[in-house]
Amino acid sequence: MPRTTASLLSLALVVLAGGLLVTGCAGGPDKEEEGFVRLFDGKGLDGWVQRGGEAAYDVEKGEIVGRTVLDTPNSFLCTAKDYDNFLLEFEVKVDPALNSGVQIRSQSKPEYRDGRVHGYQVEIDPTDRAYSGGIYDEARRGQFLDSPEGNEEAQKAFKAGEWNKYEVEAVGDRIRTWVNGVPVADLVDGVDRSGFIGLQVHSAEEAGLEVRWRNLWLKELPDVADRQWENTLTDEERAEGWRLLWDGNTTWGWRGAKSEEFPEEGWEIEDGVLTVLETGGDESRAGGDIITVDLYSDFELKVEFKMTTGANSGIKYFVDPELNKGEGSAIGLEFQVLDDENHPDARQGFEGNRTLASLYDLIAAPADKNANPIGEWNEARIVSRGNHVEHWLNGEKTVAFERGSPEFRRLVARSKYKIWKNFGEAPEGHILLQDHGNRVSFRNVKIRKLDPS
Repeated sequence: MPRTTASLLSLALVVLAGGLLVTGCAGGPDKEEEGFVRLFDGKGLDGWVQRGGEAAYDVEKGEIVGRTVLDTPNSFLCTAKDYDNFLLEFEVKVDPALNSGVQIRSQSKPEYRDGRVHGYQVEIDPTDRAYSGGIYDEARRGQFLDSPEGNEEAQKAFKAGEWNKYEVEAVGDRIRTWVNGVPVADLVDGVDRSGFIGLQVHSAEEAGLEVRWRNLWLKELPDVADRQWENTLTDEERAEGWRLLWDGNTTWGWRGAKSEEFPEEGWEIEDGVLTVLETGGDESRAGGDIITVDLYSDFELKVEFKMTTGANSGIKYFVDPELNKGEGSAIGLEFQVLDDENHPDARQGFEGNRTLASLYDLIAAPADKNANPIGEWNEARIVSRGNHVEHWLNGEKTVAFERGSPEFRRLVARSKYKIWKNFGEAPEGHILLQDHGNRVSFRNVKIRKLDPS
């Protein structure tokens, strides 16, 4: 619903049970009294830097005007300053034939695609698709993280060919948008919490198409003190080098173990949870295992998982998808995920080495391990540094071993892995979440790289 001047007075109470109040007012001295600052003074482009393409940016009648230029990629007029937590307001009018957007918390790093601007983009879409206010991940995941598709009120909020008012709130890992007072996007995503703001002129096949901005105001906000959402990183975790291995919303960074694409069926993403679906208990017969696109060697991995009764799955690492091109799961070391009471695999293998939190088929976890009941979340932690590896379950160590040691090779020689040469000794590999045909859910998948020494 539209914000009112009176509601601005309560913005100081930013953290409430349901989140943050988003408020606004007409502008001028009243907004300055409320803590807003002008991002654009109506006269010049001091404090702004152009990145990407070579579209023309000018100032006319107190407005920033961007015009398309032929044969140039997407262009961005970016703030020189980065912003973390804020309420951003702006008005925009765009040619009906031109797509545009406003970058928030975005980056331009030389090591990333030669400095290409990337990050969250609040969509400006005058076409019949009507995605204005949606959040797109520019030049990174390359997809909408939250769109108004199916929300008729949100899709009607933007008025093509007219001035439209946007409000964007970014606090912690939550981003929300409004177009002309109508709520559009509400995204929780932990990839970036800081970056510049950028005004996009999209590449086009016609020169001279215009997008105009005015009344750009920003108020910096305090961060949320307590973690309130899943699939996020705390400030402490960020400082320690952690990053999300799964973003909580998309399939970005993951693919099938036997395919270059993420499985079209067998897995679902809903409410910040990644779930392999029940298909009768067959190993890798439905969607199949999924693996990280990237390879890892020295790392600390944390994964929360929740099992259904009788479920079997696993978290594998140092996975080489080229080893097994036939039926069954991809090959790698495995943190076993199993309902020990109700799945028969717990009583197979050797002395319990196929039970929950074991190094599957090699080393048994303690029988009295700290496992939460079926239907509740557990946390797996895997630490790999050099050749030393540890398994942890809910804060307690269950397994420790040295890859490539005589004892490790002896265990492999009596296991089902004896047919794979140098099993478990690769210098690096993928991380895998297993499809064993039972419903198992994952969330808060986080990783940090470690110094091998």
